[in-house]
Amino acid sequence: MTPNPHAAAVPLVEIRRGPFLESLHHGHAVICDAGGEITEAWGDPEAVILPRSSIKMIQALPLLSSGAGDDLDSRRLALVCASHDGAAIHTDLARAWLESLGLGEDDLRCGPQWPDDRPAQAELIKADARPCQVHNNCSGKHCGFLMLNKHLGGGPEYVLPDHPVQRAVLAAYEEVTGETSPGYGIDGCSAPNFAASLQGVARAMAWFASAHQRSDTQSRAAARLVSAMHEHPELVAGETRACTELMRAMDGVAIKTGADGVYTAILPRQGLGIALKIADGATRASEAMMAQLLIRLGVLDPAHPAALRRVNHVIKSRRGIEAGVIQTVEGV
Repeated sequence: MTPNPHAAAVPLVEIRRGPFLESLHHGHAVICDAGGEITEAWGDPEAVILPRSSIKMIQALPLLSSGAGDDLDSRRLALVCASHDGAAIHTDLARAWLESLGLGEDDLRCGPQWPDDRPAQAELIKADARPCQVHNNCSGKHCGFLMLNKHLGGGPEYVLPDHPVQRAVLAAYEEVTGETSPGYGIDGCSAPNFAASLQGVARAMAWFASAHQRSDTQSRAAARLVSAMHEHPELVAGETRACTELMRAMDGVAIKTGADGVYTAILPRQGLGIALKIADGATRASEAMMAQLLIRLGVLDPAHPAALRRVNHVIKSRRGIEAGVIQTVEGV
């Protein structure tokens, strides 16, 4: 595996203004089939990345495969995979989940975060209140960690790398990526984020894509998570967000963003998985590249408004004059 994701990165997304190439984003992208083999790749498939929130569905596997989350409904399964906006639909669900566990906001270890949802922001400002941990975009994942922790009987510091919860996450991660993780970084929500090659992450997404065809416990768990993500896209991200809008524009496809330019996709009907990393961490580039790959694979209509807001997106001046375009490079 290549330890430096910037090495061998190739041009993927460009911003043109008039006749000028104004900006250029480099990165890597991999598409794997159900057997874990690469069908297409750009850049270095062996580049090691921290996948950040793009693999929350992997982090949720032990919750279901352990039996701890057998009775969870699809809304909570979507929230456990979410990087949400902190809107009421997210925070109300997280609070109810905590209450059902006999726990409270203080039991979370994700840290407080201002919500990205504007009505939620306004409500806090009007009340002269501060955000709490339930507003954290990862609060659903952490509710899942707490539920698993209650089942395992672990201590309260469930985000420690050697805690039973995180050991279970690592075991699932290495199983579905087919790799031994070379290490971890601490994510924004304080949980360890285990590294893998880009091919390993794409292999895991392809494993999720074919999970509905298998009957083992881990695969049944994966199929439930994918179904929940697509059934409740508004819980996975939020209104106007790429994950939510693009999933609504497709049939059965689940996608997930991660911080610093990472994106993944699960295509069950095609049995394919996608993983990409933009080397400079730009979200506008990761969204454009993901949209283009989904178009390339025939699951996203290039004329759909959700697609056009991300790739082949016309840049306008503040007076509405067409000034440029965000697009992928030729050949993608």
